[in-house]
Amino acid sequence: MKVCIIIPVFNEEDFIEKSIKSIINQTVKPEKVIYVNDSSTDNTKQLINKISCDCDWIKIIDYKSKKEHIPGSKVVKAFNYGLKSLNIPYDIICKFDGDIVLPKNYIEKIRNIFLSDSEIGLASGNLYILAKEKWVYEKVAAKSHVRGPIKAYRRKCFEEIKGLKSCIGWDTVDVLLAQKKGWKIFTDKNLIVKHLKPTGKKYSLKSKLYQGEALYTMRFGIVLSILSIIKSSFNTKDPLKILFASCGFLISFLKQKPFIVDKEEGKYIRNFRWNVIYSKYLKF
Repeated sequence: MKVCIIIPVFNEEDFIEKSIKSIINQTVKPEKVIYVNDSSTDNTKQLINKISCDCDWIKIIDYKSKKEHIPGSKVVKAFNYGLKSLNIPYDIICKFDGDIVLPKNYIEKIRNIFLSDSEIGLASGNLYILAKEKWVYEKVAAKSHVRGPIKAYRRKCFEEIKGLKSCIGWDTVDVLLAQKKGWKIFTDKNLIVKHLKPTGKKYSLKSKLYQGEALYTMRFGIVLSILSIIKSSFNTKDPLKILFASCGFLISFLKQKPFIVDKEEGKYIRNFRWNVIYSKYLKF
């Protein structure tokens, strides 16, 4: 199976060297890696060119957008720009971040996961962050969730969900839509990926508003949204998220922001989430 990787990057000079080297040193090399320099204002582009100069399978392209860290549409638009420039066939498409360090056998393991079961549509390892000199699991989501910085899609699944949606919440709705289409989601909990920059570390308060917007546009409904916001705030130890994300949901409701899923998909998402809550917390 041929693996291709697209990596949007914005001001990653503090992390990009370790990240690139972890890809170069893979036991199984990807067919192509495309770095999308998303309007970086630091030395990210120069470092990528320097470190990857001997790797003809690594390419860097430039993309123009806002010069700030914004979750959601910014990264997806950069990814989609990179995808358009991919001119070779592939079986697995990966969307990675520029601040992760992969174990040497990561691509090999991911490839084998897809080979082991033709019904697996998305796969990944788990993200770990450095806390008090120890690498610990990043408690942003359950270990069973394929996180945004390390997405790997079977091409057929990727095409069936119609790619990534250019909006906040893209990295949740992709999984839910894949499951609705009947695809399996797999995470290898023993496959540890180091996340050098914890999720949301450089995001502004405005980005917390976007999280509430994401829940609204995914048709979570008010009760599920409140529960999700509280859980996320607890996991990230960020009490301000409750206030700002709730405001983001309310603003989206008042402005009647367009939904990113249709009614049928929204109903599936709500039922799926309620079933998860029931099985985890309410089953006696």
